[in-house]
Amino acid sequence: MPSEELLVASDLQTHFPVRGEAAVVRAVDGVDLSIKQGETLGLVGESGCGKSTLGRSLVRLVDPTAGSVVFDGVDLASARGGTLKAARRDLQIVFQDPMGSLNPRQRVGSLVRAGLDIHRVGGKSERRAVVREMLERVGLPDDAEQRFAHEFSGGQRQRIGIARALVLRPRFIVADEPVSALDVSVQSQILNLLVALKRELGLTYLFISHDLAAVSYISDRIAVMYLGKVVEIGPARDVVERPRHPYTVALLSAVPELDPDRPRRRVVLKGDIPSPTSPPSGCRFRTRCPLAQDVCAEVEPPLALQGDGHRAACHFSSEVDALTARA
Repeated sequence: MPSEELLVASDLQTHFPVRGEAAVVRAVDGVDLSIKQGETLGLVGESGCGKSTLGRSLVRLVDPTAGSVVFDGVDLASARGGTLKAARRDLQIVFQDPMGSLNPRQRVGSLVRAGLDIHRVGGKSERRAVVREMLERVGLPDDAEQRFAHEFSGGQRQRIGIARALVLRPRFIVADEPVSALDVSVQSQILNLLVALKRELGLTYLFISHDLAAVSYISDRIAVMYLGKVVEIGPARDVVERPRHPYTVALLSAVPELDPDRPRRRVVLKGDIPSPTSPPSGCRFRTRCPLAQDVCAEVEPPLALQGDGHRAACHFSSEVDALTARA
């Protein structure tokens, strides 16, 4: 397991003003997170929990409201000008919708070469050679460079997006729902490609998804996010096999069970995620939690150590096993 921390976020907050109102949307609201060199950290949660905003804040596609993001000794949250531009070579992102993130008027070679052009890496012939090598590495045909994105399938378009992210040989990749828009058969191909590229190029990933099955397959550790906060984080196997937060239990219970003789007890959450403009007091999950008691409304639970590297923010984490009992 990797040990050197490559990226550390401390009390990271990203708020968005609501037009015409004094309120703000607390998309990310006090996240402490570290990602080690060479690991894949999976980030999972329901739609609207803030996980994509967190990923974009880490690479400064969105400016954080407060807190710090230290990447290899540089605080990205406060970096400006040349310092930020230099850091961006090591920070890239793969988006959920491959077609939406690719300019339909540019040929694939130009799309993939953009990073090299912006950072003025090598000469013209050298850039073309790098683009061809990367397109081949992600499994695209020889003539891909001269074609347009709309001529490819969804899976191939995502390979173009991956090639574009990797052409500068970055160290850290945010993969934001990279397989959710693809057919199931293609999802496994892209996941296997990401695993192979990580091994070959020594990459570090933040893999964002609402699909716990995909996250558990690709990740070394898993962080669970709810309403702007991380509520559980730990080694992937521990989080999946022995969750310490009732929200994680509910997410896991929605994953199809491969063993029909040992079905999981279905934990159905009541109601919707509260508004991020006015989150509940205390524990933000308490309004939907089957274990909630009075203290949950009064005191916000800390992200406390539950085992070796496993943390959860729950006053009653010791009682979570009762929710995971098999039916």
